[in-house]
Amino acid sequence: MQTRWSDMDIYGHVNNVVYMQYCDAALNRSLIAAGALDLLGSTPIGIVARNSTNYFAEISYPDNVAVGVRVEHIGNTSLLWGFGIFKDGEELAAAKSEYVHVYVNRDTRRPVALTPELRQLAERLYVPASAEEI
Repeated sequence: MQTRWSDMDIYGHVNNVVYMQYCDAALNRSLIAAGALDLLGSTPIGIVARNSTNYFAEISYPDNVAVGVRVEHIGNTSLLWGFGIFKDGEELAAAKSEYVHVYVNRDTRRPVALTPELRQLAERLYVPASAEEI
């Protein structure tokens, strides 16, 4: 993923809000590719209940970044997604983010069970957080 000039803030690095956009884009690509998300018609939909990011190194324009996606916990109506954000060519993550998505009915916004497609994707991407990460 190519960083953009507009991703940077006054301090000359990618603004913290943009890291969430990188994660969101990577996650949605994964969900769409797995048949677990139809942007206009899916029910359930994932609503972010919590997110957090730890930063380890700066990223700035014109860096290219790669975002790794994993599932750290599978619940009945929720998933804990983990993301590693890497500058191209770097082995250590520049940042690590987490999202808790609660899956809800698109109309009622009430929690619902994970769909078979979503559960299958989650099981394929499941890598529990290590003790050092907790």
